[in-house]
Amino acid sequence: MTSGTALTLGPVMFNWPVERWRDFHFAIADEAPVDTVCVGEIVCAKRAPFLAPALPAVVERLVRAGKEVVLASPILVGSAREVADARALAATPDFLVEANDMGMVGLLAGRPHCIGPTVNVYNERSLALLARRGAVRCTLPWELPRASIARLARAETGAQLEVAVFGRMPLAISARCYHARAHGLAKDSCRYVCANDADGMEVQTLDGEPFLAVNGTQTLSFRYLNLVGELAALRAIGVGRFRLSPHALDMVAVARIFRDVLDGALEAGQAQERLRTVAPAAVFADGFFRGRPGADWGAGGADPPGE
Repeated sequence: MTSGTALTLGPVMFNWPVERWRDFHFAIADEAPVDTVCVGEIVCAKRAPFLAPALPAVVERLVRAGKEVVLASPILVGSAREVADARALAATPDFLVEANDMGMVGLLAGRPHCIGPTVNVYNERSLALLARRGAVRCTLPWELPRASIARLARAETGAQLEVAVFGRMPLAISARCYHARAHGLAKDSCRYVCANDADGMEVQTLDGEPFLAVNGTQTLSFRYLNLVGELAALRAIGVGRFRLSPHALDMVAVARIFRDVLDGALEAGQAQERLRTVAPAAVFADGFFRGRPGADWGAGGADPPGE
C-alpha cells in the first residue's frame, strides 16, 4: 500500500483468449501500481477450463511482483460439478478467496475471506454478520450511494471496505445466456460467441440508444463507472481501498492515473482528461454514487464525456 490506500484490480469478467488473459496479468504484475489482484472465472463455468492451464503461472508472477492475490469465486453456481469446484476453491490454502455468492460465503465461514461486490451488503448489520463469520474485506455493491457508503465506513466491524471506482457495472446474472441467444444458439452449444466481444456486446434501445452490455450470462451497464474525481471524498468518509475492473484497454495506464490521484501527484481534473485519452470510446457515469440514476454523470446528470 501507499499513503494508507490500496488499489485492487478485480477479476476479468470477459471471455478473453487464454494467451491474452495470461499476458494481461503478466503486464499488471510487472508494471501496474496495484496492491491486490483478483483472479478467476466469475461469470461462466464453461470458460474456466480454458484459464486453468495459465492460472498457476499468473499467480506465481503476481506473487513474485509483490501483489496480493485473491481467488475470486463464481457469481452463480448451478451444476453438481460447479458445486464441487466451489468447495475445492473454498478449501484452497495460502490465498484469500473472494465470495461472490452466499453459497460461497457459507463455505468460507470460519476462515479469513473477502466479500465480492455481487453480494448484497447494504447495511451495517449485514456487514457485521459477515465480519463475524470471517470476512476481512468487503467490496461494496456498485449501486450504493455515498451516504450508504459513509454509514458502512463508520461501522466498527473490523472488515476493510473497498469501493469500485472504474469499469462497466454488473447489473444482473442469469442461468440463461443472452449472448448465445442473440446469435441464435443455445447455452449448451454456445460456441463461446461471447469471445467476440472483449468488453461485452453492446445493446441498444428501440430508438438506437446504447443501453446495456451483455457478457454471456451477465448484464452490465453500457457506461463505465468513473469515480476518479471522488477519491478524496471517499477517503474522507473512511474508505481506503479502491477497485478497478479490467477492460480491453491500457489498464496499466488506468491504474497509474488512479494511483497518482491517491498519492497527490495528479489533480482530479487532469486525471479525467487522461482517462478520456486512455479510454476514448468509454462513456463515463457516476450516478449511483450521487444517489441518482446510475447512468448519470456529474452534478445535475449532465451527459458524460464521450456521449
